[in-house]
Amino acid sequence: MLILADWLIAEPGEPPLKGAGVRVVGDRIEAVGPSAELRAAHPTDEVVHATGKVLAPGFVNAHVHLYGVLAHGIPLPNTPDGFWSFLGDFWWPKVEDALDHRMIATATEWVGAELLRTGTTGFYDILEAPNAVPGALLMQMDVVEKLGLRGILSFEATERVSAENGALGLMENLAMIKAGREPGGSGLVTGAMCFHTTFTCPPPFIEQAFDLAKEHGVFCHAHVNEGTHEGKWCEKHHGMRTVELYERMGVLSDRFLASQCVQVSDNERRLLVERGVRIVSMPLANCEVGGGIAPVPELVDAGATVALGSDGYVNDFFEVMRGAFLLHKGRLCNPQVMPAAQVFRMATFGGAQALGWTDVGALRSGFAADLQLIDAAFPTMATPHNLYDQLVLWRNGRDVTDVMVAGRWRVRNGELLGVDIPALRARVAEEAERLWA
Repeated sequence: MLILADWLIAEPGEPPLKGAGVRVVGDRIEAVGPSAELRAAHPTDEVVHATGKVLAPGFVNAHVHLYGVLAHGIPLPNTPDGFWSFLGDFWWPKVEDALDHRMIATATEWVGAELLRTGTTGFYDILEAPNAVPGALLMQMDVVEKLGLRGILSFEATERVSAENGALGLMENLAMIKAGREPGGSGLVTGAMCFHTTFTCPPPFIEQAFDLAKEHGVFCHAHVNEGTHEGKWCEKHHGMRTVELYERMGVLSDRFLASQCVQVSDNERRLLVERGVRIVSMPLANCEVGGGIAPVPELVDAGATVALGSDGYVNDFFEVMRGAFLLHKGRLCNPQVMPAAQVFRMATFGGAQALGWTDVGALRSGFAADLQLIDAAFPTMATPHNLYDQLVLWRNGRDVTDVMVAGRWRVRNGELLGVDIPALRARVAEEAERLWA
């Protein structure tokens, strides 16, 4: 199959190509080049004429909480006055502790559909639902595979409820890791190791999580300094800040996927870069919880791998990119930081790098055929020098017309295939009502 578009972004961050496309064979990109050359070389191939569109890699949402949609609009007697009250008074008791399998399955299907519909083809999800283990991740896996998304699923193991519950969380991750490697599966959904933070997990528990990740050849994920609380807590209880504690424990490496990294000291930032820790930034969600604005430009300039995530807050990745594009300019009073091309790369290839996917995030020969078509009917002329700005600033998920994952169309002409959206919306409302009660 040939997919030929007005514009092609094959290598995110590099200049786009006009009048170019890709050849898809099976689940892979077989060739990339000018449309005329592809047609001449493959005259009998089916041709998808993506006239008036941009062909680009699908987005990679490197940090999402699929269950979070059920909390959208939840009634709050008192608005949290800080990050700690957000967790202790709201998120833990009113959301995570109340989740059950039916709620999680419904939320997974809804947000999975939302991701596809808005151009995201791959994601990493973190589930914390202490009363829903064991079995929650395997149930999620069934839902994600039916949608046809590429994903990594994990359970946020923590001892905040009990040591026994923490052990269940680690075993939940192991079960998912093993299930994702079963022969005969789709190969699209796999697992990782995950724990919460230093203030809910003692050092021996954290070391166990990293040991299990190393033993099974996966990364280990944690939230790091999402607000000011964790760094101060570590200084009080361990005499050093969060990342410094991880360094003392000997777990800082490229096997560590650290999300947030908002309130990091200069020394913590140095350690993250020197040890090759992969980082995911959630620009919009960090603002929602009052956590702050992460030093993303500084981390990128120092050579860190930095991806973007939605945190399950606003899942339209065009909005997430726009936040990353604008917030850091305002923080640093510098309109030159975080140019649109760099942000688009973080949202695609950068996400794939952070998650350890070596054949996702670009449209290269031999890469997975994970791609999207975006309406290019901008009010002003698109050119090689402005296409990234046009996309990051003036497109939204509703402008995505078609999405392919592993060579199979999942969205065609704006319609998500195989999903009854009105019926699913009704189920989400029902499960949200149960949660809110």
